[in-house]
Amino acid sequence: MLNKVRLLTPGPTPLPERVRLTLARDMIHHRKSEFKAVMGRVQEKLRVLFGTQGTVLPLSCSGTGAMTAAVYGLFNPGEKVLVVEAGKFGQRWKAIAVSRGLEVVTLEVPWGRAVRPEQVEEALAADPAITGVLIQLSETSTGVLHPVREVARVTRQRDALLVVDGISAVGLSPCPLDEWGLDCLLTGSQKGLMLPPGLALLALSERAWEKAANVTSGCFYFNLLKEREYVAKGQTLFTSAVNLIVGLDESLDMLLENGLEAVYAKQWALTMLTRAGVTAMGLDLFAPEHFAWGITSVLLPEGVDGTEVLRLALEKHGVCMAGGQDQLKGRIVRIGHMGWVDWADVLAGLYALDRGLMEAGGFSGARDYLEQGMAAYRAALEGKPGEPLPTVLVHS
Repeated sequence: MLNKVRLLTPGPTPLPERVRLTLARDMIHHRKSEFKAVMGRVQEKLRVLFGTQGTVLPLSCSGTGAMTAAVYGLFNPGEKVLVVEAGKFGQRWKAIAVSRGLEVVTLEVPWGRAVRPEQVEEALAADPAITGVLIQLSETSTGVLHPVREVARVTRQRDALLVVDGISAVGLSPCPLDEWGLDCLLTGSQKGLMLPPGLALLALSERAWEKAANVTSGCFYFNLLKEREYVAKGQTLFTSAVNLIVGLDESLDMLLENGLEAVYAKQWALTMLTRAGVTAMGLDLFAPEHFAWGITSVLLPEGVDGTEVLRLALEKHGVCMAGGQDQLKGRIVRIGHMGWVDWADVLAGLYALDRGLMEAGGFSGARDYLEQGMAAYRAALEGKPGEPLPTVLVHS
């Protein structure tokens, strides 16, 4: 009763009251006219969100299901793909590709760093047999934002599809499929879209649809061509995640009612707030550049147990954040600031991190980290999303 719990993880994220009330409505049947009307509205709004004139497929699964659907629907066994492996979810691309029987060329990038477009260009030039590039836009495990737009300029010049995991990026930072020349963009419901887990969304370019038409689907459940046929009829191939799609109708209204630029401006400002506050504490940012707009990864000092910091932040201060994965377990804290999160939530997260750090045996001499964070927030809102802030901000 002392503190309300604030969910600042990189998914699931908090649910707005409007969405929760929508999710509580009575069930409707997924083959009847009422649901078809919802699907029609959702499809038009998804085209705006994804920046495409094409179809956006709703799939009843997690984001990993959409990754699987993309690999199984776009590549035949024996084809060769390039996987950008810069974190836990780059590794997941590789595992899915291997399960499909693909030959995988791995482009390893240090965790916390982004791939350089010329690295992709060099890899494709060295092996013309590569027919696809699998990459994260936002690598959720590290908080890195890969330069996907620049990578797309490389892949569009070659016979290689660019397949992009935008699970922690869609609805948080710009990623227009058509304008950027992406071939596949996918996301999940539980991050920027402010919904519970269980729904994934996937869109393809025209050349990706042409490729899909020549691929023998290796999965009964995930069939992209048949899913597109059913979406055209206002349905999904199998039983729909009815309540999640109804909830999506509402959450998309919230995202679009002030325009996507307003959403991106907010997300950029929250990112600047978080990074400025963390830096003022004397902590290092795990992704010093090319960073995501919905998550900030913080490197903890040697000797400080990140698991204990997270426990104290939650139990004593009511803020739930995430830790690192694999070799980063106990070494980093990941602060989620995506979806239904505002500046006050982030300030609470910074305070909980500061107190948790000290209570776990670390040191923090910071006094004005909240003020520095808010100065960065105000400056970011006055500028343009993605526009770097001055190194030194004047507090006001």
